Formats: sequence, structure tokens, C-alpha cells
Amino acid sequence: MTQHHDFLDLDERARKVFRHIVESYISYGEPVGSRTLSKSFDVSPATIRNVMADLEELGLLQAPHISAGRLPTDLGLRYFVDGILEIGTLGDTERAAIEEECIDANLSMSSILEQASTTLSGLSACAGLVVAPTHAEKTIRHIEFVPLSQEKSMVILVSDDGTVENRIIDTLPGITPDILRQAGAFLSEKLHGRTIANMRENILQELEVRQHEIDKLMGSLVEAGLAAQLGDGKLIVRGRSQLLQDPEALKNLERVKDLMEQLESQETVSKLLAEASNAEGVKIYIGSENSIFEGNGHSLILSPYRGTQDNIVGAIGVIGPTRLNYAKIIPSIDFMAEIISRRIKSLS
Repeated sequence: MTQHHDFLDLDERARKVFRHIVESYISYGEPVGSRTLSKSFDVSPATIRNVMADLEELGLLQAPHISAGRLPTDLGLRYFVDGILEIGTLGDTERAAIEEECIDANLSMSSILEQASTTLSGLSACAGLVVAPTHAEKTIRHIEFVPLSQEKSMVILVSDDGTVENRIIDTLPGITPDILRQAGAFLSEKLHGRTIANMRENILQELEVRQHEIDKLMGSLVEAGLAAQLGDGKLIVRGRSQLLQDPEALKNLERVKDLMEQLESQETVSKLLAEASNAEGVKIYIGSENSIFEGNGHSLILSPYRGTQDNIVGAIGVIGPTRLNYAKIIPSIDFMAEIISRRIKSLS
């Protein structure tokens, strides 16, 4: 998170006034006026107005339209999150409740990810997002090829987490059921308990080295099988309707429509994964800083989760209005990422 040190020398009163305005905005979404604040601080409205004017000059507050009250700017929220916010820790009861929702031993990995997205949406009153791992990042239990016609076959891939993926591939003329069986057995043996991403180069090298003994048709099938599985991950979004609950959103439905469209795009999945891959822990993007969902004034909180090799394979988070309850949501996302990483490792 970016630290704005040049703002951290606010005096005690300015800091308290600023904190009060931000916390009130996060709770109610309304501008806060000097009269309200003067009652809380037991000083004159004129004194409060001077403090607010200074905060506005620093770019931390703004006056919406003709209202006498003030709201935090995106920069103000960033300063609040980096310099003032005390991020709580989850109590044992909260942790147990989240675990209970997401850890059902009978659920497949994809069901767990969907449940995690739903749970986060419920906890945050925002949309919950999970970037599911790419197939290339999943550890493989078994692969087989099934003939469909003379030119097409189906690749069936079973992951260690119980997910089954099917892909249709083009096959060369002359491929027999026996060659399909051999290719499936060859790939199952090489990939068992490993990921396609880690083994792809090794397998292609082995085909190269053993080209005199490995049937050419079988080699072409193995290559097609490897290529068919290297799809991008997918984005699981739950609670989209929550994005319409915010009063600000209703004033600007065009922005929400843009966001909905971006949530459907495959490019968004790649961007989210790229951002998560650069993160050690939770990353926070506030309003205009959020380059993934350009210019639509929403905040995104994102945390990576890890696979069997301790590499980042996906991400989990929420997207919602900038007045998110950051103190509550950040530790929940962090904990959820930890649960998912643990579950992936326990399935391998």
C-alpha cells in the first residue's frame, strides 16, 4: 500500500476531525457538516470549518455539489487506510464461522471457491470475486482421450481436487483407440500429482528426444492434450446485485453497467491474476487508483492464494463502493485466502 508521508503530520485535532468524517462516510455515505462535528468536538462550527478547509486544501476532503458537508476524496480514503485505519483481527468465533461456511470436506475445489465468493459477498455487502486457478496450475490425477469421430476426440482431465474438465481437440487421420489409450496413459503417468504448467516443457522435450520410439500420431495427440488444457482461469462473481444497493451507484447506473461488463471479460481475469501475482498479501485499490476496473469509482480489495508448490494460483476479494468497511473486510479476505491455500494443499 502506498504511504503518503507528507500528509502524516496532521495535528491531533485535524486527524480526529478527518477520522470522524471518514468513519461517518463509511457508515452512512452522507457528507458531514461542521455543525454536526462541532457538537462531537465541543468547539465552534467556525473552528471546524477552518480545519475542514485545510483538509480540503490537502486534497483529503471534497465538498459535493452545494452541500455544506464534506466527503473524503479517493486520496483521503487512501491516507485513512494507510495512516489511520486500525485493521482489526478476526475473533475465534468469526474465524470459525467463515471456516464452517467454506470447509465442507465433501465439496470439490470449484464448489469451495463459489462458496468463498458468496460468503465474502455476504460479509462485505459487496460483490465477492474469486479468480479460480487456470487448469495449467491444477495438479492432475488422471487424463484420458475418448474418440468422437475420425477427426475429433475429447480430452477428459481429472484434477486432484476432483474437478473434471472436458475439451474437444482435432486429431490426425489414422489415430486408433489404442493410440488414444497409450497417449492417455503416458500423460497420466507424467502428470500425476503435478501441474501441466510445471511439466509441459519436460514432456515436450521427452517427445523430441524419444521421437524415434514414440509413435508420431501419439506424439501429436499428447501435444494437443497439453495445449487443450492451458486455458485461463475463470472469474467467479457472487452478489453483483449488491453493487446496486449503494445510493451513489443509483445516481450513476452507467458506471455500474461498465463495471458489470468488465466483470464478464476474460481480460479482467488476466489483470486480476497479474495484480495478485505481484502481491505478498492483501492489496487495496481505491476508486480512481483502480486500473483494473478503470474509472468507475469502485474500490477493490484483493488477496492471492497459493497452490501446492506455494506459487500464486488465484486471487480472492471484493469489489464495492469506496465506502467499504475496510477494517472488517481486509482481515476476512486475508483469512479466506489462507483457507483456500490450505484446502488446495490438503487435496494434493
